[in-house]
Amino acid sequence: MLRIGLFLLTNLAVLVLVGIIFNLLGIQGILDANGVDLNLPGLLLLCAIFGFGGAFISLLLSKTIARTTTRTRVIEQPQTADEQWLVDTVRELSKKAGIGMPEVGIFPMPQANAFATGWNRNSALVAVSAGLLQRFNRDEARAVIGHEIGHVANGDMVTLALIQGVLNTFVMFLARLVGFFVDRVVLRNEQGLGIGYFVTSIAMDILFGFFAMMVVAWFSRRREYRADTAGAGLASRGAMISALTHLRTEAEAGREQPLPSNMKAFGIFGNMGALMASHPPLEDRIAALQK
Repeated sequence: MLRIGLFLLTNLAVLVLVGIIFNLLGIQGILDANGVDLNLPGLLLLCAIFGFGGAFISLLLSKTIARTTTRTRVIEQPQTADEQWLVDTVRELSKKAGIGMPEVGIFPMPQANAFATGWNRNSALVAVSAGLLQRFNRDEARAVIGHEIGHVANGDMVTLALIQGVLNTFVMFLARLVGFFVDRVVLRNEQGLGIGYFVTSIAMDILFGFFAMMVVAWFSRRREYRADTAGAGLASRGAMISALTHLRTEAEAGREQPLPSNMKAFGIFGNMGALMASHPPLEDRIAALQK
């Protein structure tokens, strides 16, 4: 129910905000004055359909994409003591978090990392790298798994899909609005949609998409703190701090390797840039837990 409510409120916020922008900037009046026949509500609806549709298709395919891009092997029947421990730990922490048992997998990355994804909290995939199982002690690995299960329990995958849907809508809508303006008002084209519209729309898709990525990255950084708190609650605060400290040591030694770009936001460890970083600096995450 909370997720449905968030979805409806998000769409309402889009409609309200677009209306405010048009009124403040007078865009509708400029277009009308220049004889532009542009159905703004219809354009917005179309962009929302494609924007949210693309985001939720990606969400529904997230497990398949994750397994393919990371070469994750889902554990059907544990073959080793490590695999048995991993499955048992995921089962224990999932029950503690109140979610359905996720699929459990291992991906062949020598560096330490892990991720969780899936279209809902009762049909998720939790996977860890071979390197994490090899070099992290059981308490640290358990905390990392708790962090990923925290993402699932908090509904982060769905939340990010909603955010991405909103941003997709704005990017497509505003890009085409600017394209119409340039084509009809600046270039004075009156013969349908001209080259000015198509070139400008594509350029604005790229420009606005870049800023949208910053917004998604900001939300991603915020939810990492919540997932760290969940990992501390499911395992222990000391184990979560130890796991993050171990990750920082590996990063300083140059042994880190982020997940593929389409999976960075779902891992325990991500890129360390500034505005485009999917994860906060490890120092900040450790300090937040210590407080």
